[in-house]
Amino acid sequence: MASILLFFNSYKILIYLFLVIGLIFSIRGLARARRELDESLYGLERETAHQHTRQAVAALTIIVLLIIAELVSTVFLATTLPALSLLITPTMNPLITPTNTIPSELLATIEVLTPEPTPTAQTSGCIPGQIIITSPKPGEVVKGQVILVGTADIPNFGFYKYEFSPLGTDVWSTIQANREVKQDVELGRWDTSEISPGDYYLRLVVIDNQGNALPPCIVPVRVTAP
Repeated sequence: MASILLFFNSYKILIYLFLVIGLIFSIRGLARARRELDESLYGLERETAHQHTRQAVAALTIIVLLIIAELVSTVFLATTLPALSLLITPTMNPLITPTNTIPSELLATIEVLTPEPTPTAQTSGCIPGQIIITSPKPGEVVKGQVILVGTADIPNFGFYKYEFSPLGTDVWSTIQANREVKQDVELGRWDTSEISPGDYYLRLVVIDNQGNALPPCIVPVRVTAP
């Protein structure tokens, strides 16, 4: 559903153009059918004119309904999409093995991680009061539904997202995104019940309202079976 709304929002100008053209042709067709009805004198001519009028009215009704649907999807529904749907990068499923690499525009802002046998019990890139995950703690063992607590509050705040990556890889899967500023409260939740137990990195990425991503806060955790 989100991908459909995103499509209509992304190409709304082109869609509106086609709909306006269709509306003009529909109105002209209806006017022509009404003129034909007014000029017809005999039964067969009037029946044909009535049929043309009904067809023109149906076409005009469809075009109007399509315009209303496009207005609703772009003006009302599209604004309720999660911030992640507004990114130009594809959404990844956090419950399957990730196949996509991290977007290239964020590579310059992310600290390169050195693969280790187990994650070190320390954070990376976190800024207290601005970008930080306070729970789970570095090296903490987690399972099932994990509540993330922290702060996402920067000047010119746009939105934040949090992601995970298996230890030793730079392939990140987005869990969730949010447009609200957070200050030492729940950021969201992470369902670890359907991923393989093991060592992971959890990171918080905050993006300003110009689309610039700040260096993320990265926390190592260990996922166990529920």
